[in-house]
Amino acid sequence: MNQLRPTPLVFVAIGVTILAWASAFIVIRGTGPYFSGGALALGRLIVGTLLLGIVVLLGRTWVAPNRREWLQIVGFGVLWFGAYNVALNTAEQSLDAGTTAMIVNIGPILIALGAGVFLREGIPKWLAIGAGVAFLGVVLIGLGTGASELGDGVGVALALVAAVTYAAGVLLQKPALKRLPNAQVTWLGCAIGLVVTLPFAGDLVRDVQDAPLPGILGVLYLGAIPTALAFSTWAYALSRMPAGQLGVSTYIVPPLAIVMGLLVFGEVPHVLAIAGGVICLVGVALSRRRPRIPEVSKTLAE
Repeated sequence: MNQLRPTPLVFVAIGVTILAWASAFIVIRGTGPYFSGGALALGRLIVGTLLLGIVVLLGRTWVAPNRREWLQIVGFGVLWFGAYNVALNTAEQSLDAGTTAMIVNIGPILIALGAGVFLREGIPKWLAIGAGVAFLGVVLIGLGTGASELGDGVGVALALVAAVTYAAGVLLQKPALKRLPNAQVTWLGCAIGLVVTLPFAGDLVRDVQDAPLPGILGVLYLGAIPTALAFSTWAYALSRMPAGQLGVSTYIVPPLAIVMGLLVFGEVPHVLAIAGGVICLVGVALSRRRPRIPEVSKTLAE
């Protein structure tokens, strides 16, 4: 499959994914007062699993995963759908949406580093420099969110956990998409994440009973749009282009989340957090640099 020239449909899928994931930071922030992090993750995954299951049934395409693919899917489901959602939801109970999005946005660098270490793709000089700069940005974000308070310090740590599990999930998902249908891989991962978060079932039942209608609608939205729809469009794009190249597109999510957070909640990240976010993006940009290839002289070439 040619991954060098993404089709227009791939770009549409990327756009849908970016908008949906940016909105997720806002809706998670809005539903936080009514649902605990684990309960919100479970509710979101129940909705997502049901909707994705319908897609798989309508598609009538099923390829039996081999043992290696099962391991990849289980890891992808546990880390990205399960651990990521719980960590992200809990982080946003003490961090604003924009700050959380900026921290999670170091995920693409971690993907590139992970590919270099575990997939033996190597770690170029600029990637190492960019990772160091991005880490400095995360430190500034932590200072800007008032890390002297335990809640905010834990929030930053959980957002970092979300970034790590997001990156690990992508690294596990990518090889599984080589042979298996996109919808099948996404549904299996979502269902596995649901199983992982079942210990929060009691919390979900209690929270649903006490939550107002807007909070319940928020859970339904998270399961339908950022989960069922956006993870499907992400898988579609990921199966048709390199993971690192696709990861670059998610750099647009933090500024979108900041604008949405300002419009919906009137939240503006602390100036240090904004500076840290900018430094994170600079680190990401540095990580994408490529060493110059010296030109071979015409005489030598001849």
